[in-house]
Amino acid sequence: MWDQEELLKCIWHAFTALDVDLRGKVSKSQLKVLSVNLCAVMKIPFDLCELEKHFKGEEPGPLSNQGYMPYLSNYILNKVQDNFDILELFKFCWMLCYKKNLSIQHLRISHDDAYKVWCIFNLLSESKYPLYIVNQEIEYLLKMLTSAMGDIWSGRNFTEYHLERNLHDTNSLTVWELIELVGMHFFKNKSVRTLSTAINEVFEELILGILKQGHMVKRCPKGKNWTEYWFVLRTNSLEYYVSEDLMEIKGIVVIDSNCTVESLPDKDGKSCIFSIKSGDTSFVVSASDKMKKREWIKAIEKCIQIQKLGMLPPQRQAREERREQRRRQQVAEDKLMEQIKKLLATNENKQKQLETLEKMRLQVEEQVAQKSSELEHSLLRAKELENMYHSLQEALEDERQAKQDQEAKTELQARLLEEEVLKRAELEQMHLNQQRALSQSQTQRQELEAQMQDQERRLQEATQQLERLERQRARTDQHYQDVTRKLEHVANKCNNNIVITRYEGLLRLTQPGHKRPHLITNWGPSAFTEGELEVRKRFWQKNKNWSAAAE
Repeated sequence: MWDQEELLKCIWHAFTALDVDLRGKVSKSQLKVLSVNLCAVMKIPFDLCELEKHFKGEEPGPLSNQGYMPYLSNYILNKVQDNFDILELFKFCWMLCYKKNLSIQHLRISHDDAYKVWCIFNLLSESKYPLYIVNQEIEYLLKMLTSAMGDIWSGRNFTEYHLERNLHDTNSLTVWELIELVGMHFFKNKSVRTLSTAINEVFEELILGILKQGHMVKRCPKGKNWTEYWFVLRTNSLEYYVSEDLMEIKGIVVIDSNCTVESLPDKDGKSCIFSIKSGDTSFVVSASDKMKKREWIKAIEKCIQIQKLGMLPPQRQAREERREQRRRQQVAEDKLMEQIKKLLATNENKQKQLETLEKMRLQVEEQVAQKSSELEHSLLRAKELENMYHSLQEALEDERQAKQDQEAKTELQARLLEEEVLKRAELEQMHLNQQRALSQSQTQRQELEAQMQDQERRLQEATQQLERLERQRARTDQHYQDVTRKLEHVANKCNNNIVITRYEGLLRLTQPGHKRPHLITNWGPSAFTEGELEVRKRFWQKNKNWSAAAE
């Protein structure tokens, strides 16, 4: 059962949406239409006479929020039963207000996700109009969204955002600012799908009151058949649906203070079995594993305990505890402010007393000052002399220090000069070595140039000698050809008495000779005469000398 406070919040958004001029007032005709639609959604009869009676004493013209909200409480919300769908009321009020105040295309979340954040705002906001949500509730919502995304809440980003908001001197948000915070700024590094899933999970927990949901297998009451359903646990019921979309419900297990849950042993091939007894009916279900079984049993036992103690649902109980904590904190702050005011008043009285004492002290000090003026003058003179003495000592110490610094500087200069002389001597020695090496290299270069010139000269001489030999060879070849022609001519004339012999390209006549042994070479006997052999030797010797000279 939803209380009037939460129903009034969503209707207040619809009322402000009709306030086009932002004057806090709406025409009576629009309020009639709004009231008729609200009664239709909440399935209660609408009585126009009650509306007219309530606003009978009002002035003609638009009606204010302060006048319409009491009418809602007395004539509409008091008649509300549990036979209507609260989500239809939320959607009706949302459709009236969101177009005027929100631009969906600039958000990273969908229209449906923005609507869910709007519903969560109505649950967590303060019951003061215009509606706002405080920082504690904002942090609670952001922490739940972060946990639903599988992240660890650090609070650093929220602290930075909170400090930024403090620059504008505000510690709360309106619903439209909260939607922009969730849909644009705070989770801008998260994917749209992840953020949408987290918003839906928080919406199901806070608004739909779903404490746990998941797949389990249920045994049919009349038989041994097992069927898988999607179970949804709330504080007062355990519902099971055909699928996760919650469109087709198959049954409800009522959870009250007399309900019990019991773990059962495995049977019929099923494991992780437990039963739920509600009145005379017993439901047997099987979880997917032992951990899921323990979680379901623990959650159901918690719901039974809530029913026994008559407590609110966990999310609303936590909200009331936070509100109570804020109320106590506010009371403590008020007490502290009263104490501070009392302390300030006491401090003011003491301050007046201190001022009186201060005046008396000033008078005494003036008298003491007059009597001690001479003493102060003497002390001042002594202090001046002492200061002069210290100044002279400091000057003497400075002079002594300056002399020591001068001596150290002179010693350092002498040492540097000595090092410079040594370095100069080393540089001169290096220069001499370089000059000596340079002169040696120049001498070697000149020797090499002389050798090269001598070799070039020899080469030129050998080239000239080769040219002379070539010319001599050409003349010899020409002479040889002439002699050959002459010998052939002579041979033709003297065929009977003369025989011509050819060796190594030479022709000579065979005629009677001396009786000495013949010369034998590789060309055979009588290939050369002694004169021809001597000519050959001289030619070979020249060639040998020319080759040696060329080398």
